[in-house]
Amino acid sequence: MYHAIRPVAYEPDPRHGSWGQDLHVLRLGEDLQKELTRRQGEARGAHRPHLPTRRLHALLRALAPGVLATGRSAGADGLLPWLYAREPVPREVLAPLIGTWAAALSGDEDGAVDLEQLLLADGEPEAPALPEWEAERVDLTETVVSCGGTAEPAARLYHLLPEAVAFRLAGTPFRAGGSVLRFRVVSSGTGGVDLVSWPPLRYEQRRQTWYYSAHLTVTVHTAPFGERFRVHVATGVRRWATRLDLPRWQLGGATVLLDTPLPWSEGPDRGYRLMVNTLGYDRSSKEIGWKRRSPALLLPDLDLTSRFPEPEDLFTFPEKWLNSRQDVAAGIVHHPVLGPHGVGAGLMPRERAGLDGWIEQVLSPVLRRVPDLARVTRRNTPALLPRSARAGERGTREAQQALGRRAALGRALGGRPLDVEVLWQSPQTRDALLAALPKVIGLAPGCRTDEGDTTGWTADGVRIRIRARQAGVLASALAPSGDRRRPAAVRLAEAVEERCALVMGAELWKGDGVGLVIAEIAGKEIFASTSDSDPKHALRVAHARQGRLTQFINLPGPGTADLEHRANWAWLDAFRQLGAVGPPAHRAGDDIPDNLQYVALWLVRCTKDGPTRSPARRLVAVRVRTDAGTGAVEGWDAAQADWVPYPSMLLSLAGTAENPSADLEREIRTVLFRLRDRPTLLLANSGNLRQCWPQLRNGGLRRDLLAFGSGPAQRLSLYGEDLRMVLVRDDNGRDEVPEWYAHDGAAGIGFSEGVWAASDDPNNRVFASTTGTPPSAARPKGLVKLTPAPGVRTAPGATAWNPKLLEVTVLGCCASSGQSDNPIDWATLTHQLRYHDDYPPLGYPLPLHLARLAKEYVLPLAAVSVPAADSGGSCMLNRSNPPGNFRS
Repeated sequence: MYHAIRPVAYEPDPRHGSWGQDLHVLRLGEDLQKELTRRQGEARGAHRPHLPTRRLHALLRALAPGVLATGRSAGADGLLPWLYAREPVPREVLAPLIGTWAAALSGDEDGAVDLEQLLLADGEPEAPALPEWEAERVDLTETVVSCGGTAEPAARLYHLLPEAVAFRLAGTPFRAGGSVLRFRVVSSGTGGVDLVSWPPLRYEQRRQTWYYSAHLTVTVHTAPFGERFRVHVATGVRRWATRLDLPRWQLGGATVLLDTPLPWSEGPDRGYRLMVNTLGYDRSSKEIGWKRRSPALLLPDLDLTSRFPEPEDLFTFPEKWLNSRQDVAAGIVHHPVLGPHGVGAGLMPRERAGLDGWIEQVLSPVLRRVPDLARVTRRNTPALLPRSARAGERGTREAQQALGRRAALGRALGGRPLDVEVLWQSPQTRDALLAALPKVIGLAPGCRTDEGDTTGWTADGVRIRIRARQAGVLASALAPSGDRRRPAAVRLAEAVEERCALVMGAELWKGDGVGLVIAEIAGKEIFASTSDSDPKHALRVAHARQGRLTQFINLPGPGTADLEHRANWAWLDAFRQLGAVGPPAHRAGDDIPDNLQYVALWLVRCTKDGPTRSPARRLVAVRVRTDAGTGAVEGWDAAQADWVPYPSMLLSLAGTAENPSADLEREIRTVLFRLRDRPTLLLANSGNLRQCWPQLRNGGLRRDLLAFGSGPAQRLSLYGEDLRMVLVRDDNGRDEVPEWYAHDGAAGIGFSEGVWAASDDPNNRVFASTTGTPPSAARPKGLVKLTPAPGVRTAPGATAWNPKLLEVTVLGCCASSGQSDNPIDWATLTHQLRYHDDYPPLGYPLPLHLARLAKEYVLPLAAVSVPAADSGGSCMLNRSNPPGNFRS
């Protein structure tokens, strides 16, 4: 057992002091900003106060020697810092870049030369001039401490520091096992900075050459109540496409990294960057081309001697350009939609540890590694059923699981029958579903009773009735209108309404019990050829309007998992939607109240790129009670301002547009005030919920206090004397928590489950929760992909599964007596809630897991009108859902 884990994160080293760099800053200037805005307005016929500078910034970062970073708001305000550079970029370099970009912006090719000459003119009256560079010493460790004690970097460091760290790493090769990797910087301007080893590595398999690189991502973050901010470096593999196995018109956008020589003299950082572009299908020209904002569009106007890849040639022969032609190389970043790849994703912990040691050495002495985390408890799991490899003991465990599921299902149904409609397309799936149910909940053959076309089971008060019929056209592809003059959301909503009408007229079985539909549909890849044709979400809306929950199972096919396994999981997912799941008994300590209830909050955000093309925000609250054997799972109904059964809440979400309450913070306070009747543990993901509750950002946190909006922070006990609150945080798609590996202080490297902390201080509130690797993902931990060495097994084709670290912050743990609880107990309880007999370790505590999965039913639809039945006018469709038969 490992006794420490090591985050791959670094912080300013107080022994070194500040990390100061002498940089040069350029502001766009009012005159030049006004001139560029004027040219853009003349070309587009409308004034836009903000210049679209993304393509220009990509061009500057890639081709202007010495440019370190670009300002985010300089396009709107010419007085704000625009460029940060290690040395002033000559006017002879800046002027052509700005002129070429401005010409593309206005569509005036002659304007490029015109503006370039004006910018190079010295002393011309009324000519826009490039402002002078200003020398400035920038402290890359500048810190502000919040009222709650959280160290936050100065705002500009979120962009400047990752670039500085990346270039520091790119300047020092990584050496291991006789191999040498050199990195290039890939800046996207979104805050983080990537590095990839270049040129790519090769892996030969079955007469096929696959290409890949080491991949690093540098980001800056804060830690709750941390004395110093942090730099996270995520490690992995970047795979390159050698062929694109899809029709041209299906290529929405593939990232292309371009390696091109600078068209001017030497400068700092020369050869350290790769240029980010996007390759995709242009529906107007019906050709493969560079998508908007790709700087590759401007390169031919800047360098007349180099041969750059044509989009069509790159799409057809990606391997040719990956191997460089006339000092120009291009790599298409692999994505699963482009086809299979012979190199597996991810790195094993030993290789991550090697990169971590190199990073620590390169960043010293300005940054140091954050302290290791030590184990704070040995109570890693709740009261789970024992696991055994012996067949007899394994069978006993499975039988106990089945009985537990049946009991939970009985509690969720409350004496009502469960009426299941199986809509199948393949007889194998139908038979697998019917065969799986008695195994999943332990039904003996004598419990079965068949009546006509209905199969029934009855045991211990649980009654299940199943009718199976072919899905037919109900599971066919949607056919939205092809009229692109109308919004995609409206056309999709019309197609959904057509499918809802089809479902309503299909005369599906309507029993008097709790309704559930299990529908067999094709996988999403089958519908990828036609936009918005997947019927899954339309079927969910249609059945929800009839008061029925929906569970889906894909058609059998190549690459799909074992059918028996998928049928079992279909039933388990269906029981989860019914609320027939609860956490096992915890082993977090005797100080946890016996009648504790769990409440989880989750904000669901739908965007115009979501499943229904309609934006919406919905707050989901889930309550789980485990005392007195009730095992009740409930959800918050904002319209009723009350708790309802979990499946009723799910049905109320489907097809609705917005949250009934526009003020989500007010709704959260309403939920809190309805929790005062018993001890409560409130769980939230800070990265998720701070989008509607900004005070949950790390800089706004204060121990045992809550604040909403611009109001003052108040004691947590004001919202309930026995209220505790725990915030969890994962990477949130931004590497907000660091990667990690376990070590024994010697040569042992691997993973370990447990609860960890950097300090044994009783006032510490921040912990880390880690789980082990599931058996299906187990791999030898010594495998390497990047740096082969004698005696070390090299396996680029292996996929490395790395368990994620979950940050656990015990924000409030003050009991009604006024005495603080032990934060370790509440962190341990939160960690144990990630375990369940039916699932591999969850990414979140179970109540938060249930709240998050409610997003499957948040399917807002755009408003559409249909002809009225009794007049020549039209009427808006009413999408109110029946409440469902879930009240006992």
